[in-house]
Amino acid sequence: MFNVVLVEPEIPPNTGNIGRLCLATRSTLHLVQPLGFDIDDRQLQRAGLDYWREVDVRLWESLADLQAAQPLEARYFFLTTKTTRAYYAEAFRPGDFLVFGRETKGLPEPLLNANASRLLKIPMHGTRSLNLATAVAIVLFEAVRQNATA
Repeated sequence: MFNVVLVEPEIPPNTGNIGRLCLATRSTLHLVQPLGFDIDDRQLQRAGLDYWREVDVRLWESLADLQAAQPLEARYFFLTTKTTRAYYAEAFRPGDFLVFGRETKGLPEPLLNANASRLLKIPMHGTRSLNLATAVAIVLFEAVRQNATA
């Protein structure tokens, strides 16, 4: 239904949990290298439980490679704390790409600067960030909710 993109993820259990979220929502998980772990990592498989082999996972050398392989009309939304626009202000459509950065640094500044009109944030108080799997769940399930059929 949607596309979740993790740019240079570092923590295997986060990626495993996000894989389960993708399976539960019929979404594709795109992993942009370099990864901070091996794709066969036990912790990744453990977090993904026995579902990991059912997750539609695609591995990319770069975000540019991923984008070049998609139709020109593909829509990308970049999640960051460095904007004021809340994720729930966007009208998501099936097939959209939800792009998240690595756990320790987020998305690179040049990428954010080049996509200023497509930046979204999760409003929060008292903390500078959330766990990556939690952040993905919040945004992905809002996109699913918006597109649910009665």
